[in-house]
Amino acid sequence: MAKSLPQCAKPPNPGSWMLAELAAGRLLVATPTLLDPNFARTVALLLDVDETGALGVVLNRPSKMPVESILPEWITMITAPDVVFAGGPVSGDSALAVGFSPGSIGVESGGFRPVFGNVGIVDLDASVDTVAGSVVGVRVFAGYAGWGPGQLEGEIDEGAWYVLPATHADLFGDRPDRLWSEVLRRQPGELSWVSTHPLDPSQN
Repeated sequence: MAKSLPQCAKPPNPGSWMLAELAAGRLLVATPTLLDPNFARTVALLLDVDETGALGVVLNRPSKMPVESILPEWITMITAPDVVFAGGPVSGDSALAVGFSPGSIGVESGGFRPVFGNVGIVDLDASVDTVAGSVVGVRVFAGYAGWGPGQLEGEIDEGAWYVLPATHADLFGDRPDRLWSEVLRRQPGELSWVSTHPLDPSQN
């Protein structure tokens, strides 16, 4: 049975848990009170935030569809698990790829557009040989998550998301099923206790 959470750690006001600025490269971690089936227990990576809204991809919902079945030419570039991830409820019939380019922080190269640090968007229409010269890992997402102006900020104020720093392992780790708990567990103070929150609140 999961441990009981201290009162101060029962889904706290996320406004006090914005441990990272709301910007590209940050994680949105669903609080236990977010029950929308599109986002419950998800960890999303923000790829773009500006006055028009925000865009990101969910990192911890791998599908059973092998990348090789739809993009066979990219299979050598894919980071395990080599399946398509469900990136979000918007445009689920289109593919978006995120890649890691260790030697080109902020530098655009053939088929790679940096978003933050060494991480960027990979053009799946580009030649694999061209991208392989600078990118060492790729993850493919079907669809994405999108928010209009002020929408994400409103959801955070309502208690739906924690805004936290991301690590390379969050993006390209091989156990996405553990990501929600692992990201919360490494946070300071009482927030780490939220990682033990049961799926059924009545079990708490």
